[in-house]
Amino acid sequence: MPKNKGKGGKNRKRGKNEADDEKRELVFKEDGQEYAQVLRMLGNGRCEAMCIDGTKRLCHIRGKMHKKVWIAAGDIILVGLRDYQDDKADVILKYMPDEARLLKAYGELPDSTRLNEGIGAGLDEEDDGAGNDYIEFEDEDIDKI
Repeated sequence: MPKNKGKGGKNRKRGKNEADDEKRELVFKEDGQEYAQVLRMLGNGRCEAMCIDGTKRLCHIRGKMHKKVWIAAGDIILVGLRDYQDDKADVILKYMPDEARLLKAYGELPDSTRLNEGIGAGLDEEDDGAGNDYIEFEDEDIDKI
């Protein structure tokens, strides 16, 4: 029977990203880069994102981020534009929610950008009930069900 030479199993390997939570410097876009908001995840390391310049692009998640940085719909990302394909881009960086708020405060993101900030992101007090996705039931309606 072989000797165990490792220091643990998969749970130890999962816990290696603990030092990543500390504060990092805010990265601004350079030429050849653009801010984008993820519309939907497509699988196979790809996502569909709406860039700030108004173009919808198919974005490829780079290998360094793959299975280490989890990207979801609504996240703000930094993409590298391709010279030879305008409809495709590469994900360089995912901004944390507090970093995205800072970008919006600095004027890098337009005011119309909706930031995902948890479960209640779609419900604002300013909406006046125009686009509510929930239905209110009366007590009589619940008793009938």
